[in-house]
Amino acid sequence: MPEQLSDELIHLRDTCEAFALTELSPASETSGDAVSAKIREASKQAGLYRMTQPGGSDVFPTGQLALCVARETLASFNPKHLDQVFGPSPGVLAEVPEPLASSHLRPLLEGEKRGSFGFTEPDDAPPTRGVIEGDSVIVSGQKSYVTGGADADFINTLVNIENLGPSLIVIDTHLPGMHLEKKFGSLDGSHHAAFRFDQVRVPKAHIIGEAGSGLPRAMRQIGDVRLLFAAQACGYMLWVLKLLNDHLQVPDRQGIPRGGKDVVRWHYANLRIKAYAARSMLYRTARLSDTGENTVNEGMACKVFATETVGEIVDSAIQLVGGNALVDEHPLAQLYRRVRGWRLAEGASDILRLNIGRGILDLGKGRI
Repeated sequence: MPEQLSDELIHLRDTCEAFALTELSPASETSGDAVSAKIREASKQAGLYRMTQPGGSDVFPTGQLALCVARETLASFNPKHLDQVFGPSPGVLAEVPEPLASSHLRPLLEGEKRGSFGFTEPDDAPPTRGVIEGDSVIVSGQKSYVTGGADADFINTLVNIENLGPSLIVIDTHLPGMHLEKKFGSLDGSHHAAFRFDQVRVPKAHIIGEAGSGLPRAMRQIGDVRLLFAAQACGYMLWVLKLLNDHLQVPDRQGIPRGGKDVVRWHYANLRIKAYAARSMLYRTARLSDTGENTVNEGMACKVFATETVGEIVDSAIQLVGGNALVDEHPLAQLYRRVRGWRLAEGASDILRLNIGRGILDLGKGRI
C-alpha cells in the first residue's frame, strides 16, 4: 500500500509535495518558455529531473515504485506544468549503440532534440513498409497519430521491413520524402500530427536493435507509459477527493452541510472506495515490477482501472459540485478534458481487457 514506504520513498514523497507547493502551484497561472525552463532547472536542483533517465537520480531511488510515488504525489496537486518536472526518458532508444547513442539518444536526454513515436496508422492504409537497399532502408507509408510530431526532430517509427518483419527505425523529420500531412489537437489540449513517408531513405544504422524485433520493443515502451498514466490518474483522484471533501463540508442554503444527505454520502464514499482500490493496484504492480516479475497483465489492469476510475470520479464530482464545474475555466472541467483521452491512449480499455483475457487463458501469465 502507499503507506508502506521506505524512509527513502517517504523523503521522495515529501520532496515532491514541497516542490509542488513552492514551484508548480505558484506557476499555475502563467505559461511560456521561461516558466518551463525555471521549473526544469528547479527540478534538476531537487533531484527529480533525471529520475526517468538512465542512471536515475543521484538523490532518490530508481524503479517503478519510486516513479509512481513521485508522479502520484505531484499529480495530487493538479499542477499545470507537471510535464516539465521529469526529463525525457530514452523510451525505445534505451541502450542503443553508436551512432544512434550520440546522434539521437544523448541529444534527446539533454533536451537538444525532440523525439516522438510513430505507431498508429490509418484504418484504410497498408502497414508502413521498408525495403533494404545497401546501407539504407527505403520507407513508405503513413502514421496517423504522432503525439508531438509536428515539433519533433525525429520519429521512432514502427516499419514492416521486407523479409524481416516489424522493426523500429529512427527517421529524422527533415529528410526528403517526409511529409507533415496534418496537425491537430485533441480534447485534452495536446497536439498531434499525421505523416506520410514517400520513399524516405534512412540509414540502415538507424534501425533500433535487431531488424524484426520492433514490436516487442515498442510494446515495452507502451507498457511503461501505461503505469505512468495509472500513477497520474491516482494523483488526480486524490486532488478531486480533497476538493469534494472541502465542498461537502460547506453549508447549503438551509445551513446543512452539503455532505449531510445520505445520497451524497453514498456517492462520495463510492468514489473513495474506487480510489482506494486503484491506488492499491498501482502500488502492488509497481512493487512486483521492481522485483523483475513480468507485470504486463497487471500494468494493463492498472491502466484500465485507474483511467476509468479517474474519469468516473471527475464526472461525479462535476455532478456534485453543480453547473459551476462545467465552466471552461473550472479545474474540474479542465481535468475532465485532460483525462478522457486516457481510456484510448496506449491501448483502448476494451482492447486491453481482451489482451488480459488472452494472457491468462492462452499464456497463463500474471497474478490477476
